Amino acid sequence: MRTRILLVDDDEELLEREREFFSSCSDYEVVGTAKNGQEAVEKYNLTEPDAMVVDMLMPVKDGLSVLEEIDKNGCKIVAVSGVAGETYAQAAIDAGADYYLIKPFGLKELKKRIDGIKADKPRVRPYGQTGKGSLEQRITDIFMTVGIPAHIKGYQFLREAIKMAIDSPDIINSITKRLYPEVAERFETSPSKVERAIRHAIEVAWNKGKIENINSIFGVKVYSSTEKPTNGEFIALVADKMLLENM
Repeated sequence: MRTRILLVDDDEELLEREREFFSSCSDYEVVGTAKNGQEAVEKYNLTEPDAMVVDMLMPVKDGLSVLEEIDKNGCKIVAVSGVAGETYAQAAIDAGADYYLIKPFGLKELKKRIDGIKADKPRVRPYGQTGKGSLEQRITDIFMTVGIPAHIKGYQFLREAIKMAIDSPDIINSITKRLYPEVAERFETSPSKVERAIRHAIEVAWNKGKIENINSIFGVKVYSSTEKPTNGEFIALVADKMLLENM
């Protein structure tokens, strides 16, 4: 039996990509799309889907309002957003979402999450959350401190690379053969674009001149204004810091 899915996002390009992707999946049926929260509630009540992907930041009604208003009735819900804050993610989970996924994400990754919660797995924590608070939030705090803006592509690629290095520290020794290709696969892009975007994100931080902030994070004077770490060095430094905090 195919899973009947409702897709909700005010980003029309993303919404269309989601619609095309799930329409091509033999085990899914797209029963509707919506571009704002009010339309989402109406479509939800009309179609009674088995699963829904809903953006948290939308006009008319935001995603939280949608989750609070609808009768979930067994519907599996993935909340998506560009906001990585732990408080906001937990609010979505508390309002009825089964999973909280940070934008940008690969469509295969999205389907994997929906398939997982369809298998009657228990409601999960927000993506990347650990016992000492949200890993996403801790990495976001570091990025804010060093001056890496959230709107550039390298921000998400770099964050994913750091999480991978935390899970598998040895991957940093195979950055071109494993890390870049795996990040690229998750975001449905190429390894070379991942490498360039991460390098650009680090360059942006260094060009802002927040070297004192960068050194303060690691507790020692690691770099000067004329020095800049390689992608691998920066990923390893942040991953090591996260691992030490969890010891």
